[in-house]
Amino acid sequence: MALRLVHLFRNSPVQCHYRRYHDYIRFTTPGGIIRLPLNNPKVIGVANSRGNRSHQEDFYAFAALSLDPQELQLSVKKSFGIDWDPAAVGEPFARQAVFVGVYDGHGGSAVSQTLRQELHGTFESVTPSIIPELYLWIKELGGYFRRFKGGALAPWIYPSENSPKFDLEARATAAFFELNLAELQHQWILLQPLDAPAAPFFSAARVALTVAHCGDTRVLLCSTDGGKAFAMTQNHHAEARIEASRLRRLMGSSMITDSFAIRWMGALENTRGLGDLRFAKFGVTPEPEVRTKLLTGDEWAFVVLLSDGVSSILSDDEVVDLARGAPDPKAAANAILSFVEELGGDDNTTAIVVPLSGWGKVTGPDKTKDLREYRRQQAVGSERQKRM
Repeated sequence: MALRLVHLFRNSPVQCHYRRYHDYIRFTTPGGIIRLPLNNPKVIGVANSRGNRSHQEDFYAFAALSLDPQELQLSVKKSFGIDWDPAAVGEPFARQAVFVGVYDGHGGSAVSQTLRQELHGTFESVTPSIIPELYLWIKELGGYFRRFKGGALAPWIYPSENSPKFDLEARATAAFFELNLAELQHQWILLQPLDAPAAPFFSAARVALTVAHCGDTRVLLCSTDGGKAFAMTQNHHAEARIEASRLRRLMGSSMITDSFAIRWMGALENTRGLGDLRFAKFGVTPEPEVRTKLLTGDEWAFVVLLSDGVSSILSDDEVVDLARGAPDPKAAANAILSFVEELGGDDNTTAIVVPLSGWGKVTGPDKTKDLREYRRQQAVGSERQKRM
């Protein structure tokens, strides 16, 4: 069952949902239907390290979800203007979308472990029927949320016959609020192949990419044309223009600058995340920023998901250059984390590399090779590296 933990705060009964997700993807071949495990290192590559921290607070998950084909059809039309026909793909492929998530916990691993176990199931199972009750609970947080109008959930707060069909942005927002328990930076991506007959995400000619993000985890695309890095996320930090404008408009000015960063309420660098409930009334929201991109042909080689233990050390270009020459996704993820460790990174680190149809076809030179060698030499003998 998919446990709706937020009901512990709302004093209402836990609702159970049947989970339909799998740890494998299905696709068609001339010989029939293939089931391919997602934990195959050639399908999704993961590298994860505790660094020099006493606890591991980074966790991750991936699963093949089963979603309403009409909802997926609506989301593709809304985001890309494409009339995708689920009937041309057929069951069960029209329902299939691959979920990949990174959870960067703060102050303990309990919450990030809970999301690793629960978020993909919650995302799959939420329905518009929960939104009226969910909205009432959100309003009870007070402060910033007294003026909250529902955002992406607004069309379903007062349901009627004219309420629209659920879409992926609303589903993501509902799932994030459902599991809004403690301070956590989080991101996930959803890969929906659009080919007919059904093809896996790593070879499909058209893939709908949806990214939902809170905090300072990072999602990057690597192009086959020159290995350019394309960021699908922006850090939700207090000094970011959009975040600063949102908070000042509704809460006034509470930015405090110290020697490291600009902090909101003098305590938080991140202004979005699942929690911390103590700061929710001051504008720290679990509403995800949802971005979409249509990936066509061989123009993109892979997607990388990173925790801030990696992105705080490496530039976007360094990340994609480290991964682009690897023989498989697992080796690519290992190359990223190995270089972070060479530079003396001491935070929890996670890198997930998801191949696309352009895998192995990146052209042009390794732009950061000389820079990486210089940084490697500069790190030799440093105190941070000695602790490795």
